[in-house]
Order: sequence, then C-alpha cells, then structure tokens
Amino acid sequence: MASIRRMPERTISFFEIVTSAGGEQIRVPQMEWDKALSDLATATVQERMVDKETTLVGSVATARGQDHLLLHRVKDTTEWLSMMDWNTGEWRELEQNASRGFVDTSAICFLPFANVVGLMPGSVSAPTHKGLETWLNELHLFPDTRLAIRPVLSKAEVERLGTAQGASRIEIKIGNHKTSALRERTGRLAKFLRLAHEAYGDINVTMIISVPRGKGRDEDRQALLDDLRDIAPVAPGAADRARARLVFAEADGPERSRLVELTEHHITAKRRVSAVDDEGNSIRILSAVDAILDVAAEHEGELRAAVGADLG
Repeated sequence: MASIRRMPERTISFFEIVTSAGGEQIRVPQMEWDKALSDLATATVQERMVDKETTLVGSVATARGQDHLLLHRVKDTTEWLSMMDWNTGEWRELEQNASRGFVDTSAICFLPFANVVGLMPGSVSAPTHKGLETWLNELHLFPDTRLAIRPVLSKAEVERLGTAQGASRIEIKIGNHKTSALRERTGRLAKFLRLAHEAYGDINVTMIISVPRGKGRDEDRQALLDDLRDIAPVAPGAADRARARLVFAEADGPERSRLVELTEHHITAKRRVSAVDDEGNSIRILSAVDAILDVAAEHEGELRAAVGADLG
C-alpha cells in the first residue's frame, strides 16, 4: 500500500503571457491579475466556464495571503470512473449527474513581474498552458485583448545560437493556423513553411534539413544557422517543435555539436506535493501553491533574465 500512497513528483513549469495580434506576440506591462482573480471569485460557475473541445472551469483559491487560480478540466460523462477500497479490494462505479461532475485540476500562480505564471498540473489530463490560453481568451477577462501563452525559455539555451558557427540539422513542426507568426520573418526556413501552407492550406508541416559532414559544407551550415536565428524569436509561439544540432568550432581544436531545443527547453522543476496533513485534512492546493512560489523564488533571477524583467 505504501507504493499507492506515495507522493509523486509533479512538474512546475513557467510561462509568460503576451498579447497576440496579426500573428505577432508582444510583451506588455504587468496586467492586473489580482483584480481579475478578485472579480472571478464572485462570478457564478457559468461565468467561469468555457465549453470548447473540453470544458474548463476556473476557481480562485487564497493561499499565502493572495489569490491563485485553479483551472479544472471537466471529465466527460463517457469517462469510466471507479472507486476501490484498498482494504477489501471492493470497487464501485462513480456516476456523474446533471448537477455534479469530476474534474482534473491545475494550480496556477501569477508572479508579480512580466506576466509570468507558474503552473502545476494535478494529473496527466489536467489543463496545460494551452488550456489556460483558451480559457482566458474565451472568458474575455481582458476585453479586446488576445492573449498567447508561451514557455519561458532558458536564456542560456537561446544564447547558444549566438555562439555557434553553424547548424548541421534542424527539425521544425508547425501546426495549423501558426504560420502567421512567421509573417515578418525573411529567412528561407520561414519562406518554405509559409509556402507549404499557401499551397496546401491549414496543414501540419514538419521540416527536417540536414547538412552532411565535411569542411566543404561550412558555408551551408552557417547559412542554415542564419535562417534558424531568423525564426528563433517567434519559435515558442509558432512551432509545436523546433530543435537544432548546432556546431561549435574551438580555435585549433576539434569540432563539437550540441542539440538545442527552442520550444521545449523551458524553465521547469519537480517537487513532491503533500495531499493531506497528519490529521488527514486535504492540503494539496496549499502545498501546490507553496511549491510553485518557492520554485519561483529560487529561479527568480533566471526567470527575470529570460523575459527581460529588471531585478530592481
């Protein structure tokens, strides 16, 4: 039974919320998240609910003297839910009805700078940052403002693009309706991807370009790197996947390479979250908020550097 009751590690990820207009993502001054959460706390369930591909509902929880967001995914009535007694092995079906339902929950904390949020999913099917993006936009918490949510990328990882001498291989996947983010990009990679969508409409495109080894291909690898640098600033919002093998050449030394993730290498941490206290009372939400804010404090310098926020 100890294995069933153990506290699993949960991933805390950090994202920045930007505005989206004409396919371009723009950073804006800190938005009034405290007021938005305060207004949300007094709204009805229907006013906090978004019914798209999945049904999402927001709730407000107060911990550490401030409001935080709980975003719930409502389980579909076709999902099989059962309960088992670990002492007897007996189990029974859990049935949903018109007035009640079961939800998967993510805890979300809005940090006090650069519209950065920390998110911890309570399960593998709990809302992701894409669910948060959909919920915010459909609820119109900020009228006439279209929001986009993108991972906070490690600044050190992105800076490797500036010190590389070339790229020997790139792999990019662009999903439906995302090529508009490449509109202002002038490199060949952006042009290829736009051309594919112009020719075939709203499609998923995966592009892999590999330059063979050999000193005679240095210029080709440099050109591929230049095209990669062109789209790197918009890659988090435009690409479902973007990775490259960069080439570094030391003076009078051997050539070396390194794989760089431009969309997935974001700032994350893992923490164990207690579900109940010694008396058996539920503390999972408080534990989740504590974990998110503690990790945010530990990584504040890195987070601020990644989003261009002064430490001041």
